[in-house]
Amino acid sequence: MLETQDKSHGGEDLSAGRASSDGQMLEVRPGLFLGGAAAIAEPNHLKEAGITAVLTVDSEEPDFKAGAGVEGLRSLFVPALDKPETDLLSHLDRCLAFISQARAEGRAVLVHCHAGVSRSVAVMTAFMMKTDQLSFEKAYENLQTIKPEAKMNEGFEWQLKLYQAMGCEVDTSSTIYKQYRLQKVTEKYPELQSLPQELFAVDPSAISQGLKDGVLYKCRKCRRSLFRSSSILDHNEGSGPIAFAHKRMTPSFMLTTGSQTQCTSYFIEPVQWMESTLLGVMDGQLLCPKCSAKLGSFNWYGEQCSCGRWITPAFQIHKNRVDEMKTLPVLGPQTRKT
Repeated sequence: MLETQDKSHGGEDLSAGRASSDGQMLEVRPGLFLGGAAAIAEPNHLKEAGITAVLTVDSEEPDFKAGAGVEGLRSLFVPALDKPETDLLSHLDRCLAFISQARAEGRAVLVHCHAGVSRSVAVMTAFMMKTDQLSFEKAYENLQTIKPEAKMNEGFEWQLKLYQAMGCEVDTSSTIYKQYRLQKVTEKYPELQSLPQELFAVDPSAISQGLKDGVLYKCRKCRRSLFRSSSILDHNEGSGPIAFAHKRMTPSFMLTTGSQTQCTSYFIEPVQWMESTLLGVMDGQLLCPKCSAKLGSFNWYGEQCSCGRWITPAFQIHKNRVDEMKTLPVLGPQTRKT
């Protein structure tokens, strides 16, 4: 559980941050420090500040050599480059849990990266968003008041806005996170030799468990189960192509209100039966794995929906090629294969 003793729902005066005696760390709030690599260069500095927990968000893990200042030190290393394409979002829950647990134990905590202006600032901003229930903009503004040189890259800004949209929790089952994960794979796709297995939804025709409430989509021709309603990635209706929305500050999947009645296709996350089709090619057709009927198409660079929105990447199933079947919860194992 996150500790909240410093919390005042955004009303706290955070401008009282002060530099430590060595000038390499800034105390953002009592017992919570922000700094760069120089802050850990001399273990004595940690001891002087009373720091006994260090979160490092950098490309290289620090070497805490035995000696004064490191006795009983707790540390967490999160490998991350200061580049817009770096996936920091997936590590935020772990980072914030480390900070909160250490503070709950009465430890003073240092959050640092190499320069102390981007990666560590992003993590500290996320911490303030969650503990103080602040918007990204307000938390970032508060931190920049304390540390004017703080400037995270635009990729981290975008990720913290997604973090806010998920309620300041990395919900891997949410449409927002699924679309984010797909876009991260797309950025690396030409060089990938294999696709991460966690990218694929479970094939509904192969599961051996009770069905949940929801909708199952089947091939209209042969009735083979293809995907569930939980795999549909909703999007706002658009008026034209918005290519590579993941590099903009208003990605198409951040808000998913509206009925999307203009859409003639479902855009879904990849399902296990697609794996052999997707690897090694940028675009192609999606065929039913049982009867080979054409279901739709895929394109890692994106496709335009009939409503005008550009979806990147796109795994598109035409609505007139599938039938909906509402499922009811059942007791016991489900082994029937359709």
